[in-house]
Amino acid sequence: MKHTILNYFKDTDGAVTVDWVVLTAAVVGLGYMAAVNVATGTTDMGDNLETFLTTERPFIQNE
Repeated sequence: MKHTILNYFKDTDGAVTVDWVVLTAAVVGLGYMAAVNVATGTTDMGDNLETFLTTERPFIQNE
């Protein structure tokens, strides 16, 4: 019985699969966080541009 338990802990089959699953999860998580930051930034920039264009008259020079 002791021999079987020791062999179980020495066995490395499947370890590469676990590594790839963790690595893939990390890449997906980082990609999601980057997408959220870009979406937030573009929304804020769009809101600022809308405010500027509705409150200012940037292209009218002669009034």
